[in-house]
Amino acid sequence: MSTRQARIGVIGAGWWSTYTHIPGLIENPHADLAAICDRSEEACERATTAFPGPAAYVDVETMLAETELDGVVIAVPHVAHYDLAARCLDAGLNVMLEKPMVLTASHAADLARRAEAQAVELIIGYPWHFTRTAMRAREVIASGELGALQHVVCTFSSMVVEFYRGNDAAYQPVFEWTVAGPGDVYARPELSGGGQGHLQITHSSGLMFFVTGLRARRVSALMNSFDLPVDLVNAMTVDFEGGALGVVSSTGNVPVGDSGQLDVRAYGEHGYVLLDAIAGSLEIHRRDGSIERDRLPAGDTYPRFATAANLVDVCLGREPNGSPATFGHRSVELLDAAYRSAANGGRMVEVSDLYA
Repeated sequence: MSTRQARIGVIGAGWWSTYTHIPGLIENPHADLAAICDRSEEACERATTAFPGPAAYVDVETMLAETELDGVVIAVPHVAHYDLAARCLDAGLNVMLEKPMVLTASHAADLARRAEAQAVELIIGYPWHFTRTAMRAREVIASGELGALQHVVCTFSSMVVEFYRGNDAAYQPVFEWTVAGPGDVYARPELSGGGQGHLQITHSSGLMFFVTGLRARRVSALMNSFDLPVDLVNAMTVDFEGGALGVVSSTGNVPVGDSGQLDVRAYGEHGYVLLDAIAGSLEIHRRDGSIERDRLPAGDTYPRFATAANLVDVCLGREPNGSPATFGHRSVELLDAAYRSAANGGRMVEVSDLYA
């Protein structure tokens, strides 16, 4: 049996890397965390002090030139995703890119093309895709036994409003991070793009596309910031390719510490699927009246280490890509169209026009 480890670099030494990806890689017996890179010397030093061993870099080009890697995790502010992912894909590396994949549909399509050209995998950071319930829902819908999908409802409520105020201290009792918090990055559109759409609906819509296999054709959206610097509440009407219609909605204003709600409900010709990602429950209702039920153990509902672990397995040829760029791309199309629509009073935006 091979004992080779996948050599992984982590780009971005902020909150999510030091809270999730770096600890997960260190604990993974199949991974060798070879390098940590962050353009902030302070952030890089803080991470390598907390997790000694990896080489430290403040420049991606230097890291790629000096360190032999099989793959990289990219967890940086949203606006930096495209340039860094493109550079790493062009270098022939497998990439795990945090969500949202990027901020524009054209950039998403370009990254997918680069990955294909280099014959490497681009994994998008959606932990819910690795749950048994999500995979089972996807399997049933893809099998066709529920018929063609006709209606989809995707709802996400979450406790992120204080992030949009730049008040990350409100979440310390919840996450109990020991290295770094996110600071005010989610309150700064020049770093994050938007608010609830780019931080949260990217999660729920990514799961919706993963489970249903649909793709948006036209999107109409309204958004309200309620005097915050970014959007807090979003409501979208979606016309999917193939004729299904859907509603995607979200609010970030539930109390801190409240687990919120993330539901994907998909209704077909011969039955429907109810997936509750937060609770970890799944119901499949069939036309004959039978109901298939499943519920995950409490500790398995959000496998936050799964995406970087999948990168390691992909690099070693142990597992396929469990969260392919296809679904990140479709989420970006939805959000790109939604933000353009909301900026124009809810006018319907054709996804094809995003590539004009």
